[in-house]
Amino acid sequence: MGTLWFTASYLACLAQRRVRALLRKNDDGALSLEWIVIAVLLVAAATAAGALFTSAISHEAGKLP
Repeated sequence: MGTLWFTASYLACLAQRRVRALLRKNDDGALSLEWIVIAVLLVAAATAAGALFTSAISHEAGKLP
């Protein structure tokens, strides 16, 4: 539970800093469109890989006696 809480609080703090940077009209910590696109592509690739691996594991597990 500690690791999950640490990760969630870190991401919340990071998001808060990004929003503050956007509201200050300062580009120091703001997300650019390129980084948002890269993040979306990474999440989509991870989701596709997860589905593929789950399907392959389930298929192979069905072959076990």
